[in-house]
Amino acid sequence: MRTREEALKYGLSFPDAYKDAPFHDENWQLVRYKGNKKAFLWTYERDGFVNLNVKVAPDKAFFWRDMYKSVIPGYHQNKQHWNTVILDGTIPEEDIRVMIAESYDLVSDSPSKRIYDAVKRIPYGRVATYGQIAELAGDRKMARAVGNALHKNPDPDSIPCFRVVNSKGELAGEFVFGGLWEQARMLAEEGVEVVDGRVDLERYQWEPGEKL
Repeated sequence: MRTREEALKYGLSFPDAYKDAPFHDENWQLVRYKGNKKAFLWTYERDGFVNLNVKVAPDKAFFWRDMYKSVIPGYHQNKQHWNTVILDGTIPEEDIRVMIAESYDLVSDSPSKRIYDAVKRIPYGRVATYGQIAELAGDRKMARAVGNALHKNPDPDSIPCFRVVNSKGELAGEFVFGGLWEQARMLAEEGVEVVDGRVDLERYQWEPGEKL
């Protein structure tokens, strides 16, 4: 990988990535993650070479710098959390791709993203509890955060938040899903029986790893 075009093309191959040129300077072209609008790939020319700034976990920063002379502390960025990759032909393309991918993973990871990813795993005709989703997202203590995230669902067509209930199997507030009993209606369409605003967890609760 030697050109800006190659780097940008690879950066834009990641989900919800988009290009931006915020400084009104064509020399600086960034790739951001749509979920939080943070940049994970900065591209610019400096001293005759295309440079890439990529985010890095502090414990990996020196790993890459020690491996390649053309990986240096982040130019104009936090030296602990960013590296600059100089595309001078000395770094194998595979490792450049790894560094860009690691940067994307660091920037795109967030509690809300992990919550939405967990909700997407709930199968058709099953429900999961807030605590269960919190645990799948990495922290069972953030059940309240699960509720907040689901109320702000950015993509209802692909994130089935209506399949999430509380620890007693009770549905969410009346108007969370767009109207009175809307959640019950959507669950019923999938064959989930709702009685007095509650789902029988023994019958319908999803357990990861179960064979459907």
